[in-house]
Amino acid sequence: MIGEEGTRLGAAAARRLAASGRFAIGPGLTDAEFAEIEDAYGFEFGDDHRAFLAAGVPVNGTPRQGQMWERPWPEWRGGDPAELRKRLERPVEGVLFDVENNDFWYEAWGERPAADEAALERARLCLRDVPVLVPVYSHRYLPAGRGTSGHPVLSVWQTDIIYYGLDLDDYLHQEFGNGRGHTDASWDPRATVPFWRDLL
Repeated sequence: MIGEEGTRLGAAAARRLAASGRFAIGPGLTDAEFAEIEDAYGFEFGDDHRAFLAAGVPVNGTPRQGQMWERPWPEWRGGDPAELRKRLERPVEGVLFDVENNDFWYEAWGERPAADEAALERARLCLRDVPVLVPVYSHRYLPAGRGTSGHPVLSVWQTDIIYYGLDLDDYLHQEFGNGRGHTDASWDPRATVPFWRDLL
């Protein structure tokens, strides 16, 4: 069952995206479709993300010139399973890329092994248990987890991770609406998801 706050946030985000007129919106995912997706990929949507997709699924249009991603919206209905899996794995793979190529090392993993191959293997083992991040749009992510909502949306590019919205509704305002263009004291996101919050 989706919590009341998650339902409110997800519905508000869905209304905001629809009002932007930027994308076609398909029928929302059904309970059976959610169950199939979550079973296939081994995670549960956060309550607000679930309510957002239950209200309607954004549809990818024809890519615009210079658009970074050809299909920025995850295609949960009828999409390529290999592509969806790749997008779910991208945050962890990005960290591993930086371990291997950019000398990144997370202090809680202990001392970095001298050999690059051993460092990469230790990082891979440690990353098995980090919380799953679920793509919202392009390389913007929300943490997985039934019974949770209101997390800031994170922009994740390897270990370059920044806030992109206070929550899902605010994120869509920033990305597709009349975003603030500046920040003030009212814009104070606080990530709570373990590991990823430490990279912000």
